[in-house]
Amino acid sequence: MIAVLTRNEHCPPHVHVGTGEWDARFLFSFWHNGIRLWDVTPAKNEPCYRVLEELRQVIKQRANLRRARECWWKSRKTLCLENQSWDLESSEVVAPRYDRLSTSLILSALFDVQTYKTQLHLAGYASPLEIEL
Repeated sequence: MIAVLTRNEHCPPHVHVGTGEWDARFLFSFWHNGIRLWDVTPAKNEPCYRVLEELRQVIKQRANLRRARECWWKSRKTLCLENQSWDLESSEVVAPRYDRLSTSLILSALFDVQTYKTQLHLAGYASPLEIEL
């Protein structure tokens, strides 16, 4: 079962997958289409790599990732990007400690379910940066 929990959830955006024996969390983003295994609990019951990779590929499917993003946004109203930095050269989110000339602080981030775009409001820029997913 794959679930985006909507009560008492926390950043970063993630989905839960599991059985009665284990629970895996996979991270997803609102600025790129990658999926990454976060953790499995309890670790002693972790399934084999093949099972986890198959699950990652299922979550990565466009329709499933879209549904995860929509559920997260509608329930949490955050993309968990505020107070991080956007690197304009590499087009990626970086920790604020990597203060470079090419980075700008993310003041706010919004997700438009209809257009399937992320908008980043960056310090020092009047117009938001739009990311088409």
